[in-house]
Amino acid sequence: MAYGRYRPKQAPQGIGAGAILTAGLILLAVGGLVVLHAMAGGVSLPPASAQQIPVTVGTAVPAPVGLSHMAPPLPPSTPVRIEIPALAVNAPVMRLGRNSDGTVQVPPLGNHNLAGWYDGSVTPGQAGSSVVLGHVDSYAGPSVFFSIKNLLRGDQIDVVRADGTVAAFAVDGVQKVAKVVFPTSAVYGSVPYPGLRLVTCGGPFDAGRGQYLDNIVVYAHLIAISPS
Repeated sequence: MAYGRYRPKQAPQGIGAGAILTAGLILLAVGGLVVLHAMAGGVSLPPASAQQIPVTVGTAVPAPVGLSHMAPPLPPSTPVRIEIPALAVNAPVMRLGRNSDGTVQVPPLGNHNLAGWYDGSVTPGQAGSSVVLGHVDSYAGPSVFFSIKNLLRGDQIDVVRADGTVAAFAVDGVQKVAKVVFPTSAVYGSVPYPGLRLVTCGGPFDAGRGQYLDNIVVYAHLIAISPS
């Protein structure tokens, strides 16, 4: 597979400090194509499994479910690890800010098992949308968020926080969306409950441009709090 990078655009006016437009998110299928092309004289495509989207993934923003059982918001605390039992994901979380051009920083491509929390969003468990980004794959194989498209409503996502608490989230649904119409407000906009959004790439792969054409977004809400 090929290396790549996130290329989110700066947020439009009025969205708020945490609302970085990720319509240009490009995950692990960009820069390395140049290297592979130079080495092999051609372009290496990702496996078909990386491009296939389950029928359970919709194109609309899923509505939160079971809000009557939602846990109360938590005070701020930086996330340090994300665990998704259904996918056997157990990954450290680094802090991501913005680059000088206003784009969102990304986890280093050399570490497949690493996610990144965008610090322009609330910390996981606070009221609002907390955004965690992860790569989908590289030339060396799948990365941390390769399988988040397979999550189902009700699946649990645990975020270990620096204060020793674990914020448990239940998945509301998974959305596939073309990057050119990325749902900025739904992902980065404020919500009146503690929400979590996981973002990666997927769907069709444009070999000419060296990128996936879609983003995969997981929406979830807080259901429980426990000590780590």
